[in-house]
Amino acid sequence: MKQLPDWQNPDVLHIGREEPRASLIPYTCEKAALIGDRGLSDCYRLLNGEWDFCYAAKGVAPEGFQDPEYDLDAGWDTLPVPANWQMHGYDAPQYANVNYPIPFDPPYVPDENPVGCYRRWFTLPESWADRQVFLNFDGVNSAFYVWVNGDFAGFSKVAHMPAEFDITPHLVSGDNLIAVMVYKWSDGSYLEDQDFWRLSGIFRDVYLLGTPKTHIRNIIAHADLDETYTDGKLSLDIQAVNYGEGIEKLTVKTKLLCKNKLVRELDIPTLLSGDGPCSIAVNYDVPGCKKWTAETPELYTVLAELYKGDELIEVQRVDVGFRKIEIRDRQLFVNGVSIKIKGVNRHDTHSELGHVTPMEALLKDVELMKLHNVNAIRTSHYPNAPEFLRLCDRYGFYIIDESDVECHGVVLKDGGWKGDYNHLANDPAYAECFLDRVQRCVIRDKNRPSVVIWSMGNESGHGVCIDKCIEWTKKYDPTRLTHYERASFPPEGTAFNEEYLDTYSRMYASVAAIDAYFEQIETGIPAVNGTRTEYVAPAILHKPYILCEYCHAMGNGPGDLEDYFQCIERHPGHSGGFIWEWCDHAVYMGRTADGRPKYFYGGDFGEFPNDGNFCMDGLVYPDRTPHTGLKEFKNVMRPARIHEVNLPEGRFEVWNLYDFTTLRDAVEIRYTLRRGGQDVGSGVVDPRQLNIAPHMRAQIVVEDPGLSVPDTAVYFETILTRGYGFLPAGHCVGTEQVGNQVFTPVLPSADGGAITVSENSRHIVIANPQFRYQYNKQHVCFDQMTAGGFPLLDKPLAFNIWRAPTDNDRNIRIQWSEFGYDRIVPRGYETAVELKDHQCVLTTRFSIGAAFLSNLAEGTVQWTIASSGALTVSVKADVRENMAFLPRFGLRLFLPASMDKVQYFGFGPYESYIDKRRASYISKFNTTVDAMHEDYTKPQENGSHFDCDYVALSDGKSGIKVSSPEGISFNAINATDSEVYG
Repeated sequence: MKQLPDWQNPDVLHIGREEPRASLIPYTCEKAALIGDRGLSDCYRLLNGEWDFCYAAKGVAPEGFQDPEYDLDAGWDTLPVPANWQMHGYDAPQYANVNYPIPFDPPYVPDENPVGCYRRWFTLPESWADRQVFLNFDGVNSAFYVWVNGDFAGFSKVAHMPAEFDITPHLVSGDNLIAVMVYKWSDGSYLEDQDFWRLSGIFRDVYLLGTPKTHIRNIIAHADLDETYTDGKLSLDIQAVNYGEGIEKLTVKTKLLCKNKLVRELDIPTLLSGDGPCSIAVNYDVPGCKKWTAETPELYTVLAELYKGDELIEVQRVDVGFRKIEIRDRQLFVNGVSIKIKGVNRHDTHSELGHVTPMEALLKDVELMKLHNVNAIRTSHYPNAPEFLRLCDRYGFYIIDESDVECHGVVLKDGGWKGDYNHLANDPAYAECFLDRVQRCVIRDKNRPSVVIWSMGNESGHGVCIDKCIEWTKKYDPTRLTHYERASFPPEGTAFNEEYLDTYSRMYASVAAIDAYFEQIETGIPAVNGTRTEYVAPAILHKPYILCEYCHAMGNGPGDLEDYFQCIERHPGHSGGFIWEWCDHAVYMGRTADGRPKYFYGGDFGEFPNDGNFCMDGLVYPDRTPHTGLKEFKNVMRPARIHEVNLPEGRFEVWNLYDFTTLRDAVEIRYTLRRGGQDVGSGVVDPRQLNIAPHMRAQIVVEDPGLSVPDTAVYFETILTRGYGFLPAGHCVGTEQVGNQVFTPVLPSADGGAITVSENSRHIVIANPQFRYQYNKQHVCFDQMTAGGFPLLDKPLAFNIWRAPTDNDRNIRIQWSEFGYDRIVPRGYETAVELKDHQCVLTTRFSIGAAFLSNLAEGTVQWTIASSGALTVSVKADVRENMAFLPRFGLRLFLPASMDKVQYFGFGPYESYIDKRRASYISKFNTTVDAMHEDYTKPQENGSHFDCDYVALSDGKSGIKVSSPEGISFNAINATDSEVYG
């Protein structure tokens, strides 16, 4: 393909780019290296800031713009670097999930391929006059050329990977010009079809490194443990180069420090010539070393110092963590312990900056994840910003580091979902393109202790290209595991890559399907799950099982987290999974008239194709405010679980779910006694009872006389006793409520006066001096209700089987509409009236239908009206077979707007559902209608409260109370379902 331009030629991966290496910043002072702030290095100069910028929508750059003599004309502006140019008014953001935004014709991209042209002057420091100078780009989308002082310096592709160029030959003393031309599309775009906003430009840091002529170019560090997981074994491959003339006699001094205290050091004399890099091997034994885990992220510092005689020339710093990753018995082991992943998928995304991730945003993500019991991250679907990986080392997360590979759109290339999923992944012409992306990811992050698994990419089919990547990765780094979800489904005629692929990864497998998989392991035969058989090739069965995506968190979600937790825990070979996903992707567009933030998602910029609000699928809102789903995740993943053994005797079982921490070393457990929604006592569990080893269970005794009182519940809080990282002492890591509180509703007095009944062809009026209710026989509900002279309804009461769909209802809601659930018409056939015992009983045979459809349900409803005005309803109905499940079945009350005060006894204070209630607890709550609203960016069902004994709404003078001995769910909202959903 030599006749093609570089930016759409898969045979051209780069021009003039340096070989990939670990992310290193050289220092010339040991003190600065120990501090570790790159800004303190006199070898480093950040070029972020305002650059001259010209956008050429048709792809025709201003002629000669790269020359120092070029005069900027009116077409030039300034643009911050890093930035995505669409976030600054050039072109428009486009959100696409699977669809390629361009015609599928690899390697060709549109001829009118927009380019962004950048210029930046910098002054070469006088101290750099005799140094080797490298220009570094940490991330540019999609392909780009670089010139220095008008000289061509290089070309590179791969958006989320660093590219480094030696620009020493092109520099002059004093002022120098860097010019960059970035193409929006390249042949690499076919391998960068991730589910995210499609944005362009220089979106990560740009900086210069001025290194000594004799220079430590790269360090490969491997910190391992011995077979007993006691002693550390550190190996270093230090690669030094000499850019000068002749042979230099130097000494490489290596130091290993823990919290800046020297542990080991070694001096190695070496000779450096200009013939090529010199590789220096260093090995240390570290008896009784501190071990790195996500719970205990103990880091050591390696300093590699280059001396000429007694003169220190350069210092390179690498942080390492001693840990061992293994597979045994189909399980993932860290330091000899079988662990469970409690993870999330994370994109680099920012509502105002696009793919730019400033340090404060990265720190916010790390803080929120730690506060909500996240222990693992999959970098979806490309290596996240290099600074983020450094934070993961420091604060403790297990990382699946994913290469910048996705070509999901091939499935749509033939219309519908008919395309060959393996089209690119099984084409040898693209093998080097795939491999380049994987190699650069692995080499960049090889030293990161947080990285435990390498991922070849995401949703790109499978074939020879992926197999080549898996094989190279496992041979280059046998100390970590390899992952690629689609490798579990190899092309027909090929086999699962048993030798090099370490994990069996799935997306969105149901609990039943997972159980069937493990049943096959136990029995050796495929297990039946519903109507289909779950068969897995025997080669896969000895691999750890990982859900790389599950429990879709979009909108009012995720549900069923507890079900998945129980499934993961009951199967030792299930290593856990990663929620899809961490953050809602959206573009901040200012504020509404009432002061709320306004966000755009797919289609709001008029782009085509787009995938609507499918980018709004995170556990946190675009501004990082937690969804209720994150609170649910936190409590499902709590590190201690408490079960009732004998509540009156104060006996409970505590389960320590930490992997490496004895419970009493980290937490205390406080308890509160509750009766009828009231706190009636509290205390702290004796810490001596919490000497519970990781993964173990033990019984504790709470000595409190209040426990023997009937109808008492105990609310436990697990509280950190020591702070570390972002987790302060006193932080609650989980809650539990055991026991039952029984609420006995106080019914109004039955002595309300004699009931009168009047009836015509349409209505029945039931009244006495206390109330007046008008029953509509045709609609099977009450049109009007007044009590004490106050109206209780603004509109007629109505049966309801519809609710506003959630984002995750996007498939089933189509069936709901097809069955007419959103347009039901109740019909009463006949109503019997009976007066007895100071009450009136109405019994109506009814049906629920919808336009042009047979009846959806038929049954009988019985209303009992007491002389006090209390109203009891009982419904027995048969739903027609072979329909989609009902969204709900209940009553809809249109209450006066003044009735905005709410009291309920049930699951709160967060919204709760049968499958989403673990962050809440049962008690009595007082709130308002406005406060109960969860303001999802796309309006949908929200604010429900599950398993309530009662709910009461009032305006302070009059109101209505609804109760049930079997428990009810309710929403109180200032809108109808149709208004919410449109």
